[in-house]
Amino acid sequence: MTERKPPDVSHEDWVEHQIRQAERRGEFAELPGRGKPLPGNETEYDALWWVKAKMRREGLGQERADASGSLVAVCRRDAEELPAVLARIDDEAEVRRRVAELNKRITDLHLMPPPGPPLGIPRFKVDEVVREWRRTRGAGRG
Repeated sequence: MTERKPPDVSHEDWVEHQIRQAERRGEFAELPGRGKPLPGNETEYDALWWVKAKMRREGLGQERADASGSLVAVCRRDAEELPAVLARIDDEAEVRRRVAELNKRITDLHLMPPPGPPLGIPRFKVDEVVREWRRTRGAGRG
């Protein structure tokens, strides 16, 4: 167990003392990755590095995490593609779920906008989207 910090020694000096003792004992000599660069530090600085890392960890598509796809651009694209995406869905509950998910992303981007141009699109009115979805499905069958 580590000895207690003496009352007359500052925390910084005490920590430095503990580190020096551990180095003398060789506790840092065989650490994994010793002498290698930190992972993720091989490219130029990217302001959205944490977003891209989160997307990789969450298993989201890499096409959405590349440098050309900011969160705002992806959300705009998804909003534009929404009618085509919904046209391929047969279940109203799934249509509502997709619109609600997109609305949540739009709200998040309105509340915490990333650097760059603003989103500039409103939330979708779920009932109106569902009504239009039903209308286009009915017209396609007739």
